[in-house]
Amino acid sequence: MTATSATPGQSYSPSPRSRPRPGPSAAPRSLLLRDSLTLVALPVLALLVLPGAFAGGGTRRWFGGRAEGQRAEAQAAKDAAAAAFYELDTAQRDLRISIETITAVDDSPAARRAVTDFEALGRRIDEVSNRYIQAIDAYDLDRDDLEAAVAARARTEITKAKDELVGVKRELDRFGESLGPLLGKAETQLARLAPAVERARQALLAASNALDAVRRTELRADDLAARLAALAPELTKLNQGAGQHGAQATLERAGRVQREAEAIRVEAERLPEQAAEIDHRLVSLRTRAQALTTRAGQVDPVLSELRRRFSAACWQDLQQVPEQAAVNVRQAEVKLREAQAARDAQKWADATSLLSTARALLNGTDEAVSAAGDRLSRLNAVQKDPRAEIERTRFAIRDAQRLAMAGRTSPDPRHARPLDEAVARLDRTAGMLEGRHPDYWRFLTETEAVRQSVARVVAQIREDRGAGAQ
Repeated sequence: MTATSATPGQSYSPSPRSRPRPGPSAAPRSLLLRDSLTLVALPVLALLVLPGAFAGGGTRRWFGGRAEGQRAEAQAAKDAAAAAFYELDTAQRDLRISIETITAVDDSPAARRAVTDFEALGRRIDEVSNRYIQAIDAYDLDRDDLEAAVAARARTEITKAKDELVGVKRELDRFGESLGPLLGKAETQLARLAPAVERARQALLAASNALDAVRRTELRADDLAARLAALAPELTKLNQGAGQHGAQATLERAGRVQREAEAIRVEAERLPEQAAEIDHRLVSLRTRAQALTTRAGQVDPVLSELRRRFSAACWQDLQQVPEQAAVNVRQAEVKLREAQAARDAQKWADATSLLSTARALLNGTDEAVSAAGDRLSRLNAVQKDPRAEIERTRFAIRDAQRLAMAGRTSPDPRHARPLDEAVARLDRTAGMLEGRHPDYWRFLTETEAVRQSVARVVAQIREDRGAGAQ
């Protein structure tokens, strides 16, 4: 029996020295047989272990180069398909972000069509992804007994799935490129969105701080606080973001909130000054009312002199001035008391409105009282030298005539006609001074009317020449 030695493939034969020797000292035959069997068993065990060692330490059986080559190609195809699947998944995720960016700010037909097209691409991606997963799950490339034909079929099907993944990835890339204009517009709007919302928040904070500062001066500013509180729902919508309310609506809302909050801040910061101003106006208008009461008492002597020296037409329209002045002053004083009460209640708008009413009443009274004294002065002047008023008016006419003829050989009829009419009217007005008791007041109003008509002609001449120069 030929036995293998410790080195595989090398034959072994016992040497003569191993053979048993006769005599009492020779080893028993059974012992020699046991040693021989041991030498045979050890090389056989080595043969069972060595193929695994040459296979690289694994446990897979070795069936030859062709099977392993097909397995390696199938595995390479599987790795390539996995890479294609990963690239497609990444591209789809990135494109989904782009679609969400567009839909957040754009509701145009083009944007809606982009969403529809992306959904269709998504269904296509799901189909090829499912076929890829089925192809991967259909073959276990790590099986020990994987046949070469099975490995080749796996490689073919996995490669086909990979090609479909690559193809739909190209479709996705082309679709992404087509979104460029929509995405650029959307990103521009979104770039404006965050700063706009932040500006609105900062404006609200500034308004709140301004109101707190005002309250520390014991001014309540209740109306401003109510206006600021009314902006709370708008701030909530801003915090919810463009994803819920749309970018354009959010931009508009941010602008409105910012403008209103800034207006509240400005009014709050001005409130102490406004309160001081109202206090000053109250004192000033009370003083003015007292002064007008005194001046209104001086109208009666003026009217007496007008009645004594001039015709009734010169003073009849002033008869009610003293009585009306007293009524206006009383009404103004009532409004001033109401304004003081509004100021004490810190109703600033009401106080301001009441002060304006009181001021208007006092202004009217002032004009009426002043008119009586001014009437007497003007009538005294024209009675003393009526020619001065005529010459003043005639000078205005001649000055307008020179302007109308400047640079021309004949005047423009549009200018000459009203100037000729002014000359004739002035001549008629001069005739009003004849008689024992001339109407000096009518004479003054007529000359004033002539000068006003001449002034209109001058303005027209300058306007026409200014238009021609252009």
